[in-house]
Amino acid sequence: MKIKVWLSSALGVVVAVVLIFVSLGWSHQNVNDLSKLRNSKLSPVIMIPGSSATENRFDTLVKKLNKNNRNPHSLIKIQVSTEGKLHFTGQLKKGDTEPVFVVGFANNHDGYDNIKKQAKWFNLAFKAITKQYNFNNFKAIGHSNGGLIYTAFLENYYSQYADQITIKQLMTIGSPYNFNEKSVQHKTQMLSDFIQNRSKIPKNLSVYFVAGTETYNSDGLVPLGSVMAGKYIYQGQVKHFTTISVSGSDAQHSDLPQNDQIIDLINRYILDPKKLPQNQQGAISMDGQ
Repeated sequence: MKIKVWLSSALGVVVAVVLIFVSLGWSHQNVNDLSKLRNSKLSPVIMIPGSSATENRFDTLVKKLNKNNRNPHSLIKIQVSTEGKLHFTGQLKKGDTEPVFVVGFANNHDGYDNIKKQAKWFNLAFKAITKQYNFNNFKAIGHSNGGLIYTAFLENYYSQYADQITIKQLMTIGSPYNFNEKSVQHKTQMLSDFIQNRSKIPKNLSVYFVAGTETYNSDGLVPLGSVMAGKYIYQGQVKHFTTISVSGSDAQHSDLPQNDQIIDLINRYILDPKKLPQNQQGAISMDGQ
């Protein structure tokens, strides 16, 4: 009987010691992770393409950003399968503090139901990026439906990262916040949901809406009124809200990601350090909050 009691006591001591060591190890690792995160100089730009586009959508945009750039941006692409599996290509170049990540989806179809799925898949990719690369802030760019996916992400998933990772700027390019509707008199279910959940969007965010104006009221695909409908989501909710329209060459919807005026806007308002626009062709009009 005494032997059983002794064995039981000894086992209890061993278990307690093991738990202490495990706890200390976890605490030490957690402190190291938080320290790396807090001291990180990495400030990536994370891009989401629109429907029917792949993770290769921004290749020309990144090439233009890197032209004559002494510190070119790394390009790392992630494709998310319908099962949530991630496929990475590219690597972070030594000394690069502002890499570009592009997240694409195997299912890149249009429609509100798909946008909600894509926001969920983007969250999986974002979580993986945060674990693999230490950073405490990032900038966001979404073309077409990519801007809608970012909005769904901010309203439904971003809060779990907000204490440690800050989204500094968001630029949406030709994003149809009211799909094909030209007027907010006819709100789609998506727009209504986005407006209803707008309070979940971080207040310290700077947002830039860019619209192409191939014609006076459209970029050839997305109505200008649909792009500007997004102001009912962001205006008055975020720190700064600015709408920008571009015209001239490459102002058609599919050409916008490589539009030289938009490249200049990204250099000026999204990237660090800020650069002044150069060689602008066509007109730019802006309206800020």
